[in-house]
Parts: sequence; structure tokens; C-alpha cells
Amino acid sequence: MQRVGAKQYLVARALYSEDSFAEEHEKVCRPHKTTLDHVKQYFKCDAKRAKNTALSLLPIVGWIKIYRIKEWLLNDIVSGVSTGLVAVLQGLAYCLLASLPPWYGLFSAFFPVVIYFFFGTSRHISVGPFPVLCLMIGSVVTRLVPDEGPPVNITGFEGLTRDEQRVLVASSVTFLTGIMQLAMGVLQVGFVVMYLSDTLVSGFTTAAAIHILVSQLKFVLGLQVPGISGPLAIIYTLEIIFAKITSTNVCDVVIALVIMVVVFIVKELNDRFKSKLPVPIPIEVIMTVIACGVSYAFDFRVKYGIDVVGYIPQGYESPIAPNLHIFKETAVEAFPMAIVGFAVAFSVAKVYSVKHDYTIDGNQELIAFGISNIFGASFKSFAASTALSRSAVQESTGGKTQIAGVLSALIVMIVTLAIGFLLDPLPKSVLGAVVIVNLKGMLMQVREIPYLWRRDKPDCVVWLGTCIASILLGLDLGLAVGLGVELISVILRTQFPRCSVLANIRGTDIYKDRKDYTNIIEPKGVIIFRIPAPIFFANIEFFRSKLTEAVGFNPLKVLRKRNKALRMIRKLLKKGDLQWTSKGFLNTSFQPITESEDESNMEGLDMSIDFKDLPVSIDWNADLPANISVPKLDLHSLILDFAAVSFLDISALKGLKTMLKELIRIEVDVYIVACDPYILEKLHDCCFFDDEIKPSIFFLTLHDAMVHVLEKHPECEDKNTQDDTIITSVTVHYPDLRNRDRNTLYPETKF
Repeated sequence: MQRVGAKQYLVARALYSEDSFAEEHEKVCRPHKTTLDHVKQYFKCDAKRAKNTALSLLPIVGWIKIYRIKEWLLNDIVSGVSTGLVAVLQGLAYCLLASLPPWYGLFSAFFPVVIYFFFGTSRHISVGPFPVLCLMIGSVVTRLVPDEGPPVNITGFEGLTRDEQRVLVASSVTFLTGIMQLAMGVLQVGFVVMYLSDTLVSGFTTAAAIHILVSQLKFVLGLQVPGISGPLAIIYTLEIIFAKITSTNVCDVVIALVIMVVVFIVKELNDRFKSKLPVPIPIEVIMTVIACGVSYAFDFRVKYGIDVVGYIPQGYESPIAPNLHIFKETAVEAFPMAIVGFAVAFSVAKVYSVKHDYTIDGNQELIAFGISNIFGASFKSFAASTALSRSAVQESTGGKTQIAGVLSALIVMIVTLAIGFLLDPLPKSVLGAVVIVNLKGMLMQVREIPYLWRRDKPDCVVWLGTCIASILLGLDLGLAVGLGVELISVILRTQFPRCSVLANIRGTDIYKDRKDYTNIIEPKGVIIFRIPAPIFFANIEFFRSKLTEAVGFNPLKVLRKRNKALRMIRKLLKKGDLQWTSKGFLNTSFQPITESEDESNMEGLDMSIDFKDLPVSIDWNADLPANISVPKLDLHSLILDFAAVSFLDISALKGLKTMLKELIRIEVDVYIVACDPYILEKLHDCCFFDDEIKPSIFFLTLHDAMVHVLEKHPECEDKNTQDDTIITSVTVHYPDLRNRDRNTLYPETKF
């Protein structure tokens, strides 16, 4: 029923097939570039391109020219100081995840930040230690240099203490990670991060948060637990923790609980009143200073035997070269580190770039992080990315550019060079508590599971598969499993799409799934079949089976039965058992007709039907002589909707051609509508068309094809009921128009 006051549009045009449209409308001839042309253009160099390339490699040149000193400098200073205080604490805390002495976390909060200032395109992320990367590095470190037992036999470990060996492993794997990121950036393959969906990253980071939580329990409980890596490491770690639970240090537990409760409450207040607070309350820093002072005043290390940060050497250490033997041992782990570090940083950077209206370059980000990690690894820092909470502090406190990042690095440098010794009495349980509290955001991602299950079950399976695999098998193998599950889900969606049969919505030129609507029209003998996915080698058989299901018969079997019936009719005519009269075929034999061995031969049954040596063409829907039976078909026209088909490969093209020929040979007209021009061009290039399949079967729209079918088969519409007739034309009169050529502007409108 027509809605009252609804807007209408009327279109006057002819019925178009692809051929007729091409004849009436001239197409722009666009030259297609060859692969060689693209290669030449890529390597072409002139002064302008060289300048743009140089500027893109140093994004600082672009934004430093528009820097508003009066408006932005104060905000950057406030943001830099706030972020720097958080960076100091997180550097110390996250370093425990990497199984390294705490002060090396300060190196990771300084060197990568300085390099990213020059090469990075994001103005708001805070570069430095990221807990997931730290944990991945820690698993490599404990595998090569375990807490108990001798280290792996690696050249270069001779004469080094256990901590020095671990630092060498961490810096070498970081160097290798940086090389991989730099190579990907130079090769312009930043798009690889697109294969890490938000669902996969969410499941992966949730699993990483659980790993981090378990790894910090030994500091919170004050237990000596050796680092374990590899599949099921989390199970073995929990087993050791529960076995030693009676040795828990009560002082460590109390300190950690107090820190976690206070930090959690203040963080919630920061979130609730962030619009009223000029800057978030740096509660982690405040509680760290208080805990450090109390620990020093009451000598917790001696009285209660708690584990403290201990001596922090002043200044920076001399640079070292990476160990090539470690490269060989850690290449498999380094690649997922490179991907995860970049993916997380790019995701956060993208959020802030959209919020503040500027662009970021994925390939340049890879180059920036690659150089940052290579440079930082030379000075004994470990792989850097961005921590979500630290970036949130930098942005929420008013940071406008990476000058805030450099100022935060300056704060870290001051601590490293001058006042690091003040952190000597800081309990490690405080750092563990800070790490655990900051896991809230990642752990709360579990709430996405019910939503995903209700809205998109395949995505929910990806989330659960990635999370469970990462928990049980480790983060590196878990990421690989997650990618595999994600790719399988995509393949299954395209391999088994939801095909449907469409029907006309009464009184319109709109076609929808006939199962979803009641007020529809379905002309007799016409089926409209929609394929909502690309057709390729993996789903061509599924497409064939669904099409067979939609039409209600197997065209190949029908063709074979018709050819077999023709073979029998010819034989009977030749023997004289069957004669043609004015009333039709007459059976002159009184003997029962049986199928001979020659007639059961399958050779030639797949060919097109030929009536040339028969006295008349055969109506296959009428009764045949001599009790010969073949399936009777009600279908005379099949319309294939290709609007959602984005590509066809060679296997699919061959399969489609075979299907169309089978249908055409049993007198079913096939039409293809809304075909992509590039697919149509490919069909021409691949010699798809012949004497049976012609280009004229392609139409612009569904309604064009339907109107053509109705003109060719007028008997398929019920003329007695106008409501059951598909609209093919309507004449519109405009009595109020003055001084216009109505016949030109508003001719008879055909849908």
C-alpha cells in the first residue's frame, strides 16, 4: 500500500540489456596500466617526488611548521610531565614482565620515544613499554636463559652474568623485531595489520592480560617462581604458585591489596570526573612514592623479607651489538612481536587521528617503530609499542604533539641520571599491583562475548579461539591460531554464502528474498536466484548445488534423459514401431519396449538436443509415445543476480559456463543481471561466449530482465488479476505544467 505523503520518483527510459545500453551510451575509453607501467611509476623519480618522499620520512617537518607555540606549548608541557611520571613507573613495572632488571624499563621509556619524535606520524600516542610485548619478550628470555638450570648454548654468553645474558637476549630480539618492522615499512606492506581484526586483537589482548596477571602473582604473593615458557606454561606456573601458596609473604600481599584498592578507586574517580579535573590524579605515582617512603622508613626488606627493586645504576650503559646466534633462535618469536607491536600502536594512533582530524601513514609508522626498536636495542632497551593507559594520559592532559612525548622522555632521563637511587627500597609487589590494576581495560573485554554471540557467531568463534589458544599455547602460537581461525571464518563465509530466491515486491521494481515478505509477485516459470559472494574454485560446487535446489531439478540429468528419450524415439521410428501422423506419434508395436544396451550408453547424452532428423520438434511437457517418460519442467526463465559477485576465477568461469549450457540445452532461458563491468570484460577476454551463450543474456537490472521475460512469455502473468501483475509501464500526466514540452520531459515511464 502506498504510504500517504511518501515521496516518489519516476524514471523514463527504455529496457536495456548490456549490449543495447553499450550501443546507446558511449563509454569512456580508459587505458589500463600494465604491471610494467605500475613498476615504472613506482620507481620513477623527479625533484617533486624526492622532496615528498623526504618529507614523508620525516613527518616532524610537516607539523613543526604549523606548531602554535602560544596555544599548544603549555599543554604539551603539562602532558609531558604527567606522562613522564607514569612512564617511569610503567617502565619499572613492565620490565618485570620481560624478566629483566627493573631499570632497563627506563631505557625503553626513553630511547624509542626520542626516535619516534622524528619519524612517527601520530601526535598523541605515548611510545614505550607495552605489557603484551614485554610478556612475549619475557617468554623468549626465560626460554633461552631460564631461572633454573644452564642457559641455551649460545656464542657470546661466555663470561656474562645471568642478568647480562637476559639483557643481551632481549636487546637482540628487539633489534630483530625492529629490522622486520623497518623492512615491512620500506616494502610498503603496512596493510598486513588489516588482517588482524578488532575481534582477533581483543581476544589476543584479553589472553595476554590473563598471562600478565598470572606472571605478577609471584610478586604480589612474594613467592619465588621460575619463569616458564612454551605451551601450557600458564598451567605449570599456576601449579607451582599453588604448591608454594603456604610460603606467601603477608606483607607483600597487604601492600599489593592496599595499592590495588586505592589505585582502582582513584582511577574510577578520574574517569567519572574527567570533565572537571584539569589533569587526571597521578595516583600510581603518588602511591609509589608513599610505598617507597614507608618501605625505607620501616626497612621492609630486612624486617619482612620482601623483594625490592634494589640498586638502580645512574646513567646509561654503553651500546652493544646484537647477537646473530640469538637471531637464529628467536626469529620465529620476533615476527609476531613485530606484528603485534605495530598493530596495537597503529590501532591506538588511528583512534586519536580520527578524533583530532589528521592522517597517519601505516607504512611510515612501521618505519618509525622499526628505527626506534633498532636504535633502542643498541642501548639495551626492549621492544616498544604504546600502552593504552599511558597514551590516554598524554592525550587527556592536553597533549597536542610529540613534544609532549619528548618531555616525558626528559622526565625519564632525569630519573635515570639523577634520582633513580630513591627507588631502591620500592617493593616489587607495588609494581606488580600497578600492573594488575592497569589490566582492567583488557580483562573487561570479556564482556564482548555475549554481544558477539548474539550479533555475529563467526566473530565470536574467532574471539574465543584466539583467546583460548593464546592462553594455553602461548602468545606467539595463539596469534597464529587466531589468524588461522579468522581466515577459516572468512573462507567459510565466502565458500558457503546465503543464496536466496527473489520475488518482486508488489507495485514496485524492487526484488527481495521471497521468504522475508508476503506482498510479493512470482511470475510462473521464472526464478530469480541471488549469489551474495564472489564465485571461485572453492564455492563453485556449492553454488551449483544451491542453484539445483532452487530450480528443483538437476539440469544435467534432465538433459541426459531427454537425449536418451530422443535416441529411443529415433530407433522406434527406424524399426517402424513408431509412426508420425497428423494426430502425433502412433505406436504400431504391441510388444513391450525395453531399453537396449546401446540406448543405455552415456556417450553423447550431454550434448545439445537435435531434432533435425525428426518429423517434428518434441514438446517435453506433453505425454510422449511408447510410455517414454522424462521430467516435466515448469521453469522457462532463470535470472541470476550478480550484483554482489565481485570476481570470478577461471575455475568458476568454466563451471558457470557448463551450468549455463546445461540449462540452455533443456530450453531454459538464462539471464544475468547487474554484472560488474570488469567481470563482463573478463568473460569476453576468456572466450566465454559462443553459439549457445550470447552476450545478449546480460541485463543492466533485475527489472530490465524481468520485463524482457514477460514480453517473451506473456502467458506467465495472470491477466485476470491486475494486482498480481508486475509493473512494466505507467503513463503519467502533469496538468499543472506550463510552457514545457511534456512529451520531452515526462514521456511514458517504463520501469
